[in-house]
Amino acid sequence: MVTPRANWKGFIKFGEVSCPVALYTAASSSERIAFNTLNRKTGNRVKREFVDSETGDPVERDDQVKGYEIDNGQYIILEPDEVAAAVPESDKTLKIEAYIPCAQIDTTYFDKPYYLAPDKMGTDAFVLLRDGMKKEKVAAIARTVLFRRMRTVLIRAQGKGLIANTLNFDYEVRSSEKAFDEIPELKIEGEMLELAEHIIGTKKGSFDASAFDDRYEAAVAELVKAKIEGRSLPKRKALVASKPSDLLQALRESAGLGVKVVEPKRAAANANKDAARQKPAKPVAKSKAASPPTRRTG
Repeated sequence: MVTPRANWKGFIKFGEVSCPVALYTAASSSERIAFNTLNRKTGNRVKREFVDSETGDPVERDDQVKGYEIDNGQYIILEPDEVAAAVPESDKTLKIEAYIPCAQIDTTYFDKPYYLAPDKMGTDAFVLLRDGMKKEKVAAIARTVLFRRMRTVLIRAQGKGLIANTLNFDYEVRSSEKAFDEIPELKIEGEMLELAEHIIGTKKGSFDASAFDDRYEAAVAELVKAKIEGRSLPKRKALVASKPSDLLQALRESAGLGVKVVEPKRAAANANKDAARQKPAKPVAKSKAASPPTRRTG
């Protein structure tokens, strides 16, 4: 088994205790299917080139420099050494500033996950921190310079190690108020709510990441295979959103109650039309046999 390469090595400090640790990438997109951009006419790969927006001339790498726009078309040039000097100095220490209850964690702020493990001689202090956090059911908020930026990190105990999530800053997370602003105030109750609760109850389970497959990757892989073999994939039908008038019927079908919903007014109107078309029937003696039970729709 190949030992994973650490992305960062330093110390985690709680109180006056320092423990050497290493960060390892917990999630990677390297296994995803990757595409190359080609020239449709020649089939050759296309390479990216930076050009001057005014002259159209290619700009070599050494002539490329960062700039900050202060006005329309007016920029301040920032030299590489100036940018490097502005980066906070790193002392390679994750300094724990606070402990918060795990129940208070807002996952909206999560950025990237990393595995945090002891490095060389720091096992005793590492286990002490891990088990103490488990017992108190808390997560730790720490700060350090990671990858040239000062980052806030949330640290949680998981299994034999710790999980470190870099956090987005408050100004980077958009307010949910704007996203949910146009949702009307509706009160759903009665049969519709009961059916929704029933459907949700039948799907309850526990989280298992291995049970979820990447359908996009699988579909692209199948598409590539079909192209190689000269096959074409069938086109799928587009989904149609359920109309409010059909919502109850869709819920009943989802719950396994395939009972057709008939609007009272239409049902009454149809019944009157049928009665008008039919001639009066002769009286028929009642059968002693019991009538079949009708299925309740409520």
